[in-house]
Amino acid sequence: MAADSSVEILQKVLENEILQTAKVVEEHLDAEMQKLDQMDEDELECLKQRRLEALKKAQQQKQEWLSKGHGEYREIPSERDFFQEVKESKNVVCHFYRDTTFRCQIMDKHLTVLAKKHVETKFLKLNAEKSPFLCERLRIKVIPTLALLKDGKTQDYVVGFTDLGNTDDFTTETLEWRLGCAAIINYSGNLMDPPFQSQKKFGTSFTKLDKKTIRGKKYDSDSDDD
Repeated sequence: MAADSSVEILQKVLENEILQTAKVVEEHLDAEMQKLDQMDEDELECLKQRRLEALKKAQQQKQEWLSKGHGEYREIPSERDFFQEVKESKNVVCHFYRDTTFRCQIMDKHLTVLAKKHVETKFLKLNAEKSPFLCERLRIKVIPTLALLKDGKTQDYVVGFTDLGNTDDFTTETLEWRLGCAAIINYSGNLMDPPFQSQKKFGTSFTKLDKKTIRGKKYDSDSDDD
């Protein structure tokens, strides 16, 4: 009986919270509707013009991004090109890859999707074996590695698949979330709720390259079959 009573109390508490939430939402909507009703034609026209201007500005920004190579996942041929590409764009994701590393192909697949979705960010790839100076400067040791750059400066790294569940089967949404955590894309999801099936299994700690781990110029592969 005591258990049944506790369940009933809990149900009533939950029902009350739901009703209170619905009441707050309804009051907010009523206030917005009243605000619109009280506007005269000039105010409505002004609001309409502001929205049109905002849409026009957003479209112009998108066209500017596209003109700079955003919207597609591209390979750049040399280290010199890297500096020019980074200089042109505020947000850049650069994948340092190697042809013989299988996990780089997996990363390519996800980055191709995200490049089309997040036009606000430039997505590039660069062969690590053809860019030794840059890899040493950016401390690229593990392949694949994503260098995340903002305003021409390296903000963060995604090293291997550790931050992505440490599995080859991670989803595009998982990589999107990780880039969102670095504020390198406009992420609309909840950063506190990573798209992992089990946080205990995968974990959410981020890998940072330590200066002490840089030894020589040989690259370590994050792929087991390499």
